[in-house]
Amino acid sequence: MVSNRYAAAHANPKGAGDARPTADQIVEDEGLEGKLLDKIIVITGCSSGLGLETTRALFKTGARLFLTARNLEKAREALKDVSEDKQRIQIFQLDQTSLDSVRKCAGEINKAANGKLNILICNAGVWRLPEGRTKDGFETQWAVNHLSHFLLFQLLKPSLLAASTPAFNSRVVVVASMEHREAKQINWENVNLEGQYDRSRAYAQSKLANIYMANEIERRYGGNGLHALAVHPGGAATGIQKMDWANVLFVIKKMVSPRVRTVMRMVKSPAQAAGTQVWAAISHELEGVGGKYLEDCQESEPVKKGYHGDDAGYESFTYNKEAEKKCWIKSCEQVGFTDS
Repeated sequence: MVSNRYAAAHANPKGAGDARPTADQIVEDEGLEGKLLDKIIVITGCSSGLGLETTRALFKTGARLFLTARNLEKAREALKDVSEDKQRIQIFQLDQTSLDSVRKCAGEINKAANGKLNILICNAGVWRLPEGRTKDGFETQWAVNHLSHFLLFQLLKPSLLAASTPAFNSRVVVVASMEHREAKQINWENVNLEGQYDRSRAYAQSKLANIYMANEIERRYGGNGLHALAVHPGGAATGIQKMDWANVLFVIKKMVSPRVRTVMRMVKSPAQAAGTQVWAAISHELEGVGGKYLEDCQESEPVKKGYHGDDAGYESFTYNKEAEKKCWIKSCEQVGFTDS
């Protein structure tokens, strides 16, 4: 178990803006302001929400940041306080509903990095969308949250391996969710949930795949100095929430729950929610560590019997060697990648 300096701050949450650490605080606590001048960090989904907060915090490390966004103008406007530093900030167009766009973006990033990348943060995502299909024929949440990041990793993998050193192992951080627990397993016979679509179920299985991806990266490449961690950031109001009628009803149901006060105390600001993924990306404590599911800036523990949906912890199926291997093989098939 990874030791935890932030346990006390998370023991009695009081809502957004309380004593729980922000992404900026993580950088300061690690003593890394201006200390990563020779590193390159890739972050997906940087035009709003957690990606934006993660970018602003990691900018303070001095690292070069390669950022992706579907809408370049939106990203430039959101990042105008840092994006004028052309030496350290590059924004790449990436439409994660298109595997061709992933391939193009990965090629551009590898070229700009001269074949060496230190950290990949798979942050971009969508939440509880109505049923839809991408250009490649996959259910949208499955494609955006999992497959696009899986292919991006595979294409950037040589650069991540090439940059790893004994003093600074390369890392992959995959932003998952506690909602992975609702999936229980991935429906490989019908990954699009054709004829049985449920937006919560679709989101949950994409987030379970995120964790399986991180665990399998660790199993395959941890010995070569490339480690991977999965992260639940915590609840926060970000651009991922598209409030159509179904999601409005979903939120209202939670707000009238007897546990609403508990839930509201757990809510974080976007800057606090970005804290765990920044901690996963740069913490000295996590050097050489992978295959862990993290939340609240600490390693998660198993759920307790009779837990509520908003309680912390992971289910038994979160770590499953056979399921992780199957997810890897099936994902390779779906994105058309031959894994060496």
